[in-house]
Amino acid sequence: MKKLMMAATGGTLVGLVATTQFAGPVLAQTTSSDGSIYQQLDLFGDIFERIRQGYVEDVDDKALIEAAINGMLTSLDPHSSYLSEDDASDMRVQTRGEFGGLGLEVTQEEGWVKVVSPMDGTPADAAGMQAGDYITTVDGESLLGLTLDEALELLRGPVGSEVIITVVREDEPEPFDVSIIRDTIKLTAVRARTEGKAVVLRITTFNNQTYPNLEEGLAEQIEAAGGIENVDGVVLDLRNNPGGLLNQAVFVSDAFLNAGEIVSTRGRSLADSDRFNATEGDLAEGLPIVVLINGGSASASEIVAGALQDHRRAIVVGTKSFGKGSVQTVVPLQGNGAMRLTTSRYYTPSGRSIQALGISPDIIVEQPRRAAVEPETEESDLPQRTEAGLRGSLDNDSLTDDEIKQIEADRDRAEAAAQLREEDYQLAYAIDILKGLNALGGEEVGMISQDQ
Repeated sequence: MKKLMMAATGGTLVGLVATTQFAGPVLAQTTSSDGSIYQQLDLFGDIFERIRQGYVEDVDDKALIEAAINGMLTSLDPHSSYLSEDDASDMRVQTRGEFGGLGLEVTQEEGWVKVVSPMDGTPADAAGMQAGDYITTVDGESLLGLTLDEALELLRGPVGSEVIITVVREDEPEPFDVSIIRDTIKLTAVRARTEGKAVVLRITTFNNQTYPNLEEGLAEQIEAAGGIENVDGVVLDLRNNPGGLLNQAVFVSDAFLNAGEIVSTRGRSLADSDRFNATEGDLAEGLPIVVLINGGSASASEIVAGALQDHRRAIVVGTKSFGKGSVQTVVPLQGNGAMRLTTSRYYTPSGRSIQALGISPDIIVEQPRRAAVEPETEESDLPQRTEAGLRGSLDNDSLTDDEIKQIEADRDRAEAAAQLREEDYQLAYAIDILKGLNALGGEEVGMISQDQ
């Protein structure tokens, strides 16, 4: 079976997930020459039967077996585990990055499902769903008391099927029903925007949509800027990104490298080892790159940060990453479940394993906690004293109208940058680095050759 590799920390949809590859079904093998292993299996059978007969309440045989399997796997390391049929299905949804649904980003608040925002161009958007709406029932079934994952299962369904949801909206006196036809929803793995003259690519996960989203988003921002000559550089924001598909981490790294190793994996045997190399082509055309990471950046995120750092293609800014550097193989089991087993470690191009160590930033920048807002004083309401405000001051008649407009535009950008520092200090710091590199010569400053 063709291998599909992943890198992440998180559960199937939440929690801790690992660097993973898919393999063929597991087959029973006899590797022990003595009978000790069979004595232990007999012991397991005895305990299992005693529980079935003597436990104070009736037990679910299937649940007992699954718990035993999971206990055996989780005793190995935090990333080996058993996936039930539902968990295995959820993992496939996560890695595919698309599913039949409505197109809503939701959270849970006081037991109810709250809409964060409808995704553009989705059935939920067309149906008029709004940020702040509360969903109380799905097809008449109340969501109160369900976990967010359980609620999401009710909202998802076959493409083309109808779902009726009950919505509570702040401006509406009564709850009302909304009928929506499910469609194929593609998760947005990369959000692109421009801050000043820097293109910011926020990568939230590594699924099948990540590289296409990144390529498209970067091209759109460059076009909106009027060409790449009007861009200072690129910020790859990998903060709180738990990872995902390894091949997508390789594609993202390769997008900004022309040659050299991206990552290697090494297992107990040579067959479990592999190496991934970059190919010619740089989407940023040599522009400076800053990678943002923090303690929530794990696995696939660390592969990208480590590759670009080792090749000196990017400056890594932020705080130390999570430090998850192992590879898991997902093996299909009977009943459509699966087993995730740690089979190798991965290494950055310089040969370093980041397992339990993480990626150390080139420049450590903490994200300051937001301070409590101080009440404004009367003095802060007074207009700022400047030369232009003095009575009888001389006019500046040496500038043309276009030059004055340019000065005002530069001032507006500076004020926007100051505002960004209040909202996201680490991102503002990254953009300041790009400005400095661009002012000193752009890609020739601090960037290295990628042919080593």
